[in-house]
Amino acid sequence: MTKTTLYQKLPDTPGVYLMKNTNGKILYIGKAGNLKRRVSSYFQKSHDYRIEKLISQVKKIDFKKADTALEALILESELIKKHQPLYNVLEKDDRSFIYFAITSAKGGEKFPRLVLTRGKDIAGEKGKYSQIYGPFLSARDVRESLKLIRQIFPWNTHSEEELKKRTIRNLRHLHRLADSHHVGVSRPCFDFQIGNCPGVCVDAISETEYKKIIHNLKLFLAGKKSRVIRNLEAEMKQLSEKLEFEKAEKIRRQIFGLKHINDIALIKENNSLNPSGYWLNPKQRIEGYDISQISGTAAVGGMVVFSSKGGSAFGGNTFRPDKNEYRKFKIRAVQGQDDTAMIKEILTRRFKNNWPHPDLILIDGGRGQVNAAKSVLNKLNLFMPVIGLAKGPERKKNELIGKMPAGIEPKTLIQIRDEAHRFAIAYHRRLRGKIL
Repeated sequence: MTKTTLYQKLPDTPGVYLMKNTNGKILYIGKAGNLKRRVSSYFQKSHDYRIEKLISQVKKIDFKKADTALEALILESELIKKHQPLYNVLEKDDRSFIYFAITSAKGGEKFPRLVLTRGKDIAGEKGKYSQIYGPFLSARDVRESLKLIRQIFPWNTHSEEELKKRTIRNLRHLHRLADSHHVGVSRPCFDFQIGNCPGVCVDAISETEYKKIIHNLKLFLAGKKSRVIRNLEAEMKQLSEKLEFEKAEKIRRQIFGLKHINDIALIKENNSLNPSGYWLNPKQRIEGYDISQISGTAAVGGMVVFSSKGGSAFGGNTFRPDKNEYRKFKIRAVQGQDDTAMIKEILTRRFKNNWPHPDLILIDGGRGQVNAAKSVLNKLNLFMPVIGLAKGPERKKNELIGKMPAGIEPKTLIQIRDEAHRFAIAYHRRLRGKIL
């Protein structure tokens, strides 16, 4: 058997590979965004002594598929914990590995949190956690995973002590407002504003509803995504029957997030035995939209496109304008100053064309414009994330509407928003000049 035979039948999908010796003993377990490409890289290049020694002993490679690189990471951790392969723990003991841990309600936390901890710290803190997941070898992978998971399961990050302090501050704040004859509410944390916190800091969620989030989070981290989806689908059906459509829509988006996890950042392989060190990311496309008009006169819409050009294992994507893909829209069906109706018109027209679909839509505007864009996508049965970047009347603020996408810098979103504004207003001025 040649070394090529070991990997030529592996699939081009995410998953976990198990390298075994002649006796079938597992020597090494690794995850991959692309199993065939990942494993073949061990045999196609020269490596350091450790990897060469491992490869010389490998006689068979088994694999387990996963839907996404994120799920491959979770499965890898589960299998490493179960089998303790020699080459996975050769230079690390269990005390230095990273773990996910769910804080315990019994430990005094009314709203449990998902936190990171080292193996060396777990022994003295076991009563503090209700569940522990790991070990994980790569701190980078763990950090990227947290970003992805939290977009689907927004959990509380405030300790019980911090929540108590917030409650005291909120009460004082409300007393001051009452004394000054003003009406107001306490300010939520920034994570709540971008959709990464369910709002325990402002009593926006009940303890019962929060427990559902933690229950599904635990199932997901245990590798039971299909069960989570079934739970959510049943809950969505119940909410729809009760005519609670807003809550049902929230669950529907959560289900979509689980089925379409965008884990590009995790596909950049970074295991302790990484033989390659550099992978290019698949190309991604972000479309930015803005409306430009004065009292409904010469109303136009602009679409700009930014594409990612890849990145290394030590950096994120670099998005650049793809000006050949820019598009202009003269508003035809909307009369007067109705930006939300105009957004609906240009997106409806945009998706009638056979242009490449975006991975993200960015609207230069607030919640009304974002909801208008989402309504078009729902009507057309299209599923892609939509966010807004509100600028204020003097373009002096950057308020994010929706969830911050993983792997994209805020400055990139601002750049795309500003370019959409520039492009739309330039077209508006040209058109208005012709009218005048």
